[in-house]
Amino acid sequence: MKHRQIILGLTVALFVLPLLSGSDYVVILLNEIIVWGLFALAFNLLFGITGMLSFGQALFYGFGAYVTGMLVTHFGAFWFVPSIFIGMVAVIVIGFFLGLITIRLSGVYFTMLTLAFAQLGWEIVFKWYSFTGGDDGIQGIYPPDFLNSPLRYYYFSLILVVISVWVIKKFVDSPYGLTLRCLRQNSIRVNFLGLKVRNYQLGVYIVSGIFTALAGSLMAGINGSIHPDMLNWTTSGEVILMSVMGGISQFYGPFLGAGIIVLIEDIIGAYTEYWSFIIGIIMLIIVLLFPKGVLGEIFKLKRKLALRPWKKS
Repeated sequence: MKHRQIILGLTVALFVLPLLSGSDYVVILLNEIIVWGLFALAFNLLFGITGMLSFGQALFYGFGAYVTGMLVTHFGAFWFVPSIFIGMVAVIVIGFFLGLITIRLSGVYFTMLTLAFAQLGWEIVFKWYSFTGGDDGIQGIYPPDFLNSPLRYYYFSLILVVISVWVIKKFVDSPYGLTLRCLRQNSIRVNFLGLKVRNYQLGVYIVSGIFTALAGSLMAGINGSIHPDMLNWTTSGEVILMSVMGGISQFYGPFLGAGIIVLIEDIIGAYTEYWSFIIGIIMLIIVLLFPKGVLGEIFKLKRKLALRPWKKS
């Protein structure tokens, strides 16, 4: 019930905010926040839930964006919505084969292998001018007429993100998700129980990739363009930053972290070109003062206050 209340409250708030603002700029900013939030939640399935630190999630993010961008560019705006689901289905196949290779390793070796595949994808997109547009990317990615306004597209994104968050939450709370959390604690003991550890790791790797690709497709529609940096390691690093800042131990922590980072980039970026340096300082402060992330520390403080013996005056 508590989860349903949170989902309902967030949905109502995100539904009303664009109407109160009356500004296309605010609507686009909110759209970026919820899409980055979905990306961060999908990434945290690997890192926060299963304990698999992937530095290559940008591969699926960029893949989803490029599938949408290229289909719309070559076949028209009608293909925008179908391309989103085509990208998600294609990621199942790609994630399966890449997962078979990457999950054979663990720890830093898994991290470096995912990074290597992502950088390989970035290199292909960056150099293949005739097919992907190279470092120029692809511009003019417009949704069909019924979505061709910031507000309508925002509500379209909101519907898909809310459904995705609900599905991810159900996945995490399922027996499968419980096994994933056990893997994070001690994969050797899980193996002793007779469970196929690699099968579970492969499954969560694919599920994470599916929702990451969805986020990439939605972002292509927000910006109206795509570029090779969507597959670069810096994009993976940014979503890791969002998850850590919000709190990897809390389900909604990465979503909150995404909102904080996007707002900081927007506000500080309007005043200085050194916004990345300032974000680095803020991140350093949060890691030192709030090791559990913003949301994690909020719940920690809440528990302390609940246990505190209040004296009646």
